Amino acid sequence: MELYLDSANLKEIEEGFKLGFLNGLTTTPTFMQKEGITDIDGTIVKLSKMVPVLQIEALGSSAEEILAEAERQLALGLDPKKTVFKIPVSLEGVRACKVLRDKGYLVNVHLVYTLQQAYMAMHAGATYVCPLVGRLQDQGHDALALVEQCVDAVDLYGYDTKIMFSSVRHAEHVRNAINVGVHTITVPLKVLKQLTENNFTTVGTDQFIMDTRLMMVKVKEAINGVNPLVTEDTNITDAIIKMTEYNFGAITVVKNDGGIKGVFTDGSLRKLLMDKGRDILNKKLSDLDFREPITIDGNVLLNDANLLFKKTAVDTIVVTDNGKPVGMLDIQDLKS
Repeated sequence: MELYLDSANLKEIEEGFKLGFLNGLTTTPTFMQKEGITDIDGTIVKLSKMVPVLQIEALGSSAEEILAEAERQLALGLDPKKTVFKIPVSLEGVRACKVLRDKGYLVNVHLVYTLQQAYMAMHAGATYVCPLVGRLQDQGHDALALVEQCVDAVDLYGYDTKIMFSSVRHAEHVRNAINVGVHTITVPLKVLKQLTENNFTTVGTDQFIMDTRLMMVKVKEAINGVNPLVTEDTNITDAIIKMTEYNFGAITVVKNDGGIKGVFTDGSLRKLLMDKGRDILNKKLSDLDFREPITIDGNVLLNDANLLFKKTAVDTIVVTDNGKPVGMLDIQDLKS
């Protein structure tokens, strides 16, 4: 199934065709008018150089006028092998389709709302026949049944025509198109972007990335370069200020000889205030009792840190190098 982008927004078109596998672009005068485009010919020429195949409108009240407009546009420098002329279905439109096809030009008969219209376009040799699914559904019609009937007609009678699923409103329409078996679909960029999205895929991908990180990244490479520490003779108020400056919920307390005395956390502070009141803020860290700090060598892998987090149920671990604190690893650092 061919995949076209449906747009006249240059930024969208540049973004979409960076994918590298879109088959072409469909656009309309309405799209161009909404984008504030006034130089239609200049825009068409620019777009023709940006996309593999460009489908543009060839309008006229008679087959002769439609043919003249198509040839006028080709004279701008368009490649007839890479340009598809879109013609609204009508008796003159299908007559123009036959004339253009006899000249070897590519034609999309569009604004199709009935099987009879599609049949006339197919029999006139249309390269594409384009039912407007979204618009039909807006009017309460069974648009998918029409598209399926068009596909069946191509298969049954052997017409050399591709059915294009257009007026796409959401990702479900793309699934409908695939199920029906259309040959081509043209999709707005916002819908195109949704086609690879799925929450389960996102969760699984994130898990793979995190597990790979655990196996490949060392602890010292995961810490943010900040080493939040204070000496044991620091009073508790100053320690709180330092924690704020370091933007950590914990701080390493070191002895005067450089060894690690313990870790002071915001949880430690809340417990002290509950047990001993505000007077505790005047005490020094050396007046507190600390349990043995949980540390990890910076040269080990994050996988070891992950196991240690699970074993100890703490949120932060002191990272050391030759026994000296060089930083602090937060449990969230495993995911970054």
